[in-house]
Amino acid sequence: MRRSPFVIVATAAGLAGVLAFPTKKPPTTLSAPASPSSTSPTSSGSAGSTTTTTSPPGGLRSATGKAVQYGYGRLAVQLSVHGSRITGAKVVGLATADSYSQQIAVQVIPMLRREVLSAQSAHVQTITGATYTSLAYLQSTQAALTKLHA
Repeated sequence: MRRSPFVIVATAAGLAGVLAFPTKKPPTTLSAPASPSSTSPTSSGSAGSTTTTTSPPGGLRSATGKAVQYGYGRLAVQLSVHGSRITGAKVVGLATADSYSQQIAVQVIPMLRREVLSAQSAHVQTITGATYTSLAYLQSTQAALTKLHA
């Protein structure tokens, strides 16, 4: 019976420690690095809006797709199009729920960018292990293409 007060105190301390452990961190904001071919002037808008800017010389146009909320964050893609060819894609807004989601996004966004530029379409395969991030990226890309009528 001498152990029972110790067990009760230890159990209470352990329970307090578990309850005090933070389960969610505030969203981490990250901007993907801009590529040289995707830099064009744009007008700013809210995170959920689409913005289009036309640059007269050379017919370069750009549009930002809607910001897509997915299971681990939110992202928006900006596309640059010259004629009917996609010349650039960059993430203009990325907020992730935690550092692990941020690491995944930072790894897969360049892969998705290459796939979109190669296919000249938003109809590409998702990246295994980053399905939600891939789907959000492709949905925002398709919204930008629709805005551009490309």
